[in-house]
Amino acid sequence: MAIIQDILIIALAFWMVIDQQGPVITTWFPVIVAMIAGFILGDIQTAMVIGGTFQLMALGVANIGGSSVPNYGLAALVGVYVAIRTTGNIVDAKAAAMAVGVPVGMLGIQLDVLGKILTNPLVHKAQTYAREGQYKKMNRTIMVAPVAFGLTTALPTALFVIFGKPVVSFILKNLPQWFTNGLSIAGGILPVVGIGILISMMPVKKHFMYLIIGFVAAAYLSMPMMGIALVGAAATYNFFIHATSENNSAVASAGASEGNIEDGDFDE
Repeated sequence: MAIIQDILIIALAFWMVIDQQGPVITTWFPVIVAMIAGFILGDIQTAMVIGGTFQLMALGVANIGGSSVPNYGLAALVGVYVAIRTTGNIVDAKAAAMAVGVPVGMLGIQLDVLGKILTNPLVHKAQTYAREGQYKKMNRTIMVAPVAFGLTTALPTALFVIFGKPVVSFILKNLPQWFTNGLSIAGGILPVVGIGILISMMPVKKHFMYLIIGFVAAAYLSMPMMGIALVGAAATYNFFIHATSENNSAVASAGASEGNIEDGDFDE
């Protein structure tokens, strides 16, 4: 059973990169990757705690214009694998995931660059075949590119799954308590940075009242996250209805103004 799980984890690492570059069915969002990994490894609760932590770290981070950013999806995948296989409680699992996942996520920058370097010549080769009318060769060349890109994360994950478990177990057993406590604190601080980046990109001054409502609901009313999400969905729907109504009114007013001008011209 463990061997099948390891194979599926490696396959997930391969698929999530291809999916992100193409169909975007599952995406490589940390929380989605963690949920699938938790299902494979049989511990969805631990996986979602770790995936949520990395998801918060990833908020506001995007590879705009072809830039490379930390691969928090890969970090979540490896972190979930290490946590579930080597620890027995949520606190230690989170510390283990942070200890291994964060460096792996940063390594994802170099892996992303490597993938782009490897696939770029293949794209140009496919373009050459297309100009020459050799469409079968073009299709075969195009199919090689996603495979090469997927291997940039599948191979490191495979090496980690095969050889990394004893090393990780040894490290975790010999880590001092103050270090693991520090990792747990970091796990709580880093998501705040992600949320801060996201808020800095949003029109906070315009919708500050919604932030206050969410804070009151969470801090003073102890409302579950699902309840806060539903309140946010209701506020979003209300804002959408009003915005649509105002836009329709503006269009109608503009149409009426144009009609009056045309009527005046006709009367003359």
